[in-house]
Amino acid sequence: MTTYQLILYHLFKELGEELDEERIIKSGTGIRNSRVWQKLYKFQRDAVVGAIDKLERHGGCIIADSVGLGKTFEALAIIKYYELRNDRVLVLVPKRLRDNWSLYKANDRRNMLADDRLHYDILNHTDLSREAGQSGDIDLANVNWGNYDLVVIDESHNFRNKKNPKQGGETRYDRLMRQIIKSGVKTRVLMLSATPVNNRLTDLRNQIAFITEGQDDALTEHGISSIDATVRHAQKQFNQWLTLEEVARTPTKLLEMLGFDYFRLLDRLTIARSRKHIEKYYGIAETGRFPERLKPINIKSDVDLEQRFPSIRDINREILRLNLAAYAPLKYVLPARQTYYDQHYSTQLRGGRGIFKQVDREEGLIQLMRVNLLKRMESSVSSFASTLRRQLDNVNQVLERLDMALEELEELAPDLEDLQLDDPAAEPLLVGGKVKVLLTDLDRVRWRQDLEEDRNRLATLLAAADDIDPTRDAKLADLRDAIEAKLREPLNPGNRKIIVFTAFADTARYLYDELQQWAAEELGVRTALVTGTGSNRSNLPGLRSDLTSILTAFAPRARERPADLASEGDLDLLIATDCISEGQNLQDCDALINFDIHWNPVRIIQRFGRIDRLGSPNTKIQLINFWPNMQLEEYINLEQRVSGRMVLLDISATGEENLIEVAAGDQMNDLEYRRQQLLQLQETVIDLEDLSSGLSIADLTLNDFRMDLAGLLRQPGAVEQLESMPVGVLAVATPAGPADATLPPGTIFCLRAESGTARTTPEPGYPLAPHYLVYVSQEAGPDGHPAVVLPYSQAKQTLDRLKRLCVGRDLPDAVACARFDATTRQGQDMDTVREQLAAAVAAVNGRKQERAMASLFQAGGTHVRKDEVAGLNDFEVLACVVVLAQTVPTAAASNPSAATSAVHTPITEQEEVAP
Repeated sequence: MTTYQLILYHLFKELGEELDEERIIKSGTGIRNSRVWQKLYKFQRDAVVGAIDKLERHGGCIIADSVGLGKTFEALAIIKYYELRNDRVLVLVPKRLRDNWSLYKANDRRNMLADDRLHYDILNHTDLSREAGQSGDIDLANVNWGNYDLVVIDESHNFRNKKNPKQGGETRYDRLMRQIIKSGVKTRVLMLSATPVNNRLTDLRNQIAFITEGQDDALTEHGISSIDATVRHAQKQFNQWLTLEEVARTPTKLLEMLGFDYFRLLDRLTIARSRKHIEKYYGIAETGRFPERLKPINIKSDVDLEQRFPSIRDINREILRLNLAAYAPLKYVLPARQTYYDQHYSTQLRGGRGIFKQVDREEGLIQLMRVNLLKRMESSVSSFASTLRRQLDNVNQVLERLDMALEELEELAPDLEDLQLDDPAAEPLLVGGKVKVLLTDLDRVRWRQDLEEDRNRLATLLAAADDIDPTRDAKLADLRDAIEAKLREPLNPGNRKIIVFTAFADTARYLYDELQQWAAEELGVRTALVTGTGSNRSNLPGLRSDLTSILTAFAPRARERPADLASEGDLDLLIATDCISEGQNLQDCDALINFDIHWNPVRIIQRFGRIDRLGSPNTKIQLINFWPNMQLEEYINLEQRVSGRMVLLDISATGEENLIEVAAGDQMNDLEYRRQQLLQLQETVIDLEDLSSGLSIADLTLNDFRMDLAGLLRQPGAVEQLESMPVGVLAVATPAGPADATLPPGTIFCLRAESGTARTTPEPGYPLAPHYLVYVSQEAGPDGHPAVVLPYSQAKQTLDRLKRLCVGRDLPDAVACARFDATTRQGQDMDTVREQLAAAVAAVNGRKQERAMASLFQAGGTHVRKDEVAGLNDFEVLACVVVLAQTVPTAAASNPSAATSAVHTPITEQEEVAP
């Protein structure tokens, strides 16, 4: 343990006051006495300290902790800190999460933080598109936008795209930047998102722009001359990594390719921890174990118990035959008038890269509607019928409007050639919704033919769907069986709670109507419906229908319901849409059913995150997925045929349309990539950070190691003890527990460049210069020299292993010492360690030379010099840890009074190894 602390001290001691928690969190504010601070786990308190430090130093921070780790409570503690400093705070939230944030500032018995008297303002993301009206108790017409000292953006990935402004308008992104961040007082920005990087690395750049107020050179003094260039280079390297053969496409390779600048950028501005990360760095003594995830149960349901409804394949063929002409009037504009409508409705793409025509937008909408029809068929036949009915009604209305307009046309003067859209005389002849088209400009015969064809096909589909009443609904019957099986045989003693998620509100309402009475009479449980549209309800007598009341009755333990409200009773079956798939603590529950599979696997993981959380009272939790009754490969191909070569529209949580350029190699939009994700979800519950085979942000930051050192330095006499330790300390460690392939026998060196080119030409962008961590194996590589397990470019991974070796081992292990002494003849024969040291130095020099040579072909010149090569004498060994192979435990080795590490005296100059 001491050696680990010593290495951290060498690496980070120059940060000085950056490690001083008292400087960061001033005790005079009283934050440590707050209710929210006392509810935080240590890893959450560390995040709060780290985030406040970044807010003060750089003006902003992104907390990117994974689902279920408590980002909201971390943010509330940060808010409380700034409120104690009399700062004004604004929280921007997705509309569906507003109630969640509102509770924590309310004078409400159900508010577990009522004692803190939080008083921040809350606005919805969508309020940034409004000029007037009320948002809660805030009058949008008179908001002093520039008077906020801190802005907290929940689900900040909704602002990852700088959307093109609509004609004459301003986007939410632009308004947030202009009116809140750049105007008035200096505004710090805290962003919360489990997925700050979604489709592209540039997603992160657009969020970082809020921190830097759009200044590309804002981090120059921290070694990043251009944020934009750094991210663009990283994206380029990521795209190249995607083209590698699968065997070479490893996270390690990606880390090497991304470069140090991207690493430095993330380390400066983000805090990110995963579930695995928390278990690795903080253990489970305080938090307890996460519940065990059982293998998902996969159910493939038919549509019709009587097997008379057409197959999904046949339904898909009918969907593809639909023209959906009512939604695309511009498609029928006469050729002579197409240029006029292009000029009137087209959108200029950012940077003058081209024109996005409204007719293309309509085609994209039609393709999206086809996908929507198919997804509703997969969800429930009831939802499918509802959608068909709406579309059929719309077609009939358009045909009726067309007939009325034709009558108007016959009554008007025949000379209408020069009629324009804005001419008052044109009003009776306009058809369409937001996009208006003059009847005189349409091929009216062809449009009517396609509308009537749609009417006939929709009516046929609707008649078939209406035949499937609840008594014939096979999927509903399978859901009843799944619920009953879980309730009859609870996963955890006494736990009868279960959540059913669906993507569609009409499916949710249908399930509630069909299940609530059955569940009460047959199973003795009460049911609630949550759709986020004002139609929430339950069959628990006397329970109010607001979101907070329903969720508190469903998860009273997680939401700390006051004892005097226990008389409200409990809900055990919750049917919900994705309005509660984020930001809600529902870990009282131990089973979650996806009644329909969301096309984006991220949403499925977010749903499961409601019950897969810290503080769960359950030892195991279950995911149950309903799939279309066909092979996944066929399902993916079916989706592809429905989508076709469409213009992809990313419907973000803000409800705005975002044109995505589908670049080659964008794996997030690749159907093969989706196929792999969905295949994984059939076998296991995957973590959000595991969706990509690349790296998570948690792999790229050193914040936790700095926090480790900061905690150590607060202990009396710690600095003096570390300063008194000699340079060149050598420790011996044997991996604990089962065999660990990531800790092969070898040596971990902490080197410091002392002289010559090793010191004067540090690696460009390398964040730990002049220190280098290298892990060298005792096994020889292809060149006959000891192989490098982890080069200095992967310091994070090396520190991971070092911590795993050392933490919790406070006493030397006599057995480990004896083994090492026997091998080295009491330290007289250090040839093996010396060879490994030489390999470590060579690895540092070799990598630097490789990058130096690469700079010959880059703009800005080269840093290659004739004296570039450094040797052993240019480096000092500050400390090293020899990793021994595991052996069968002996009585001495298993002595609980001794740990499996040993510390030897420094490597001496007489041994001809650099001190």
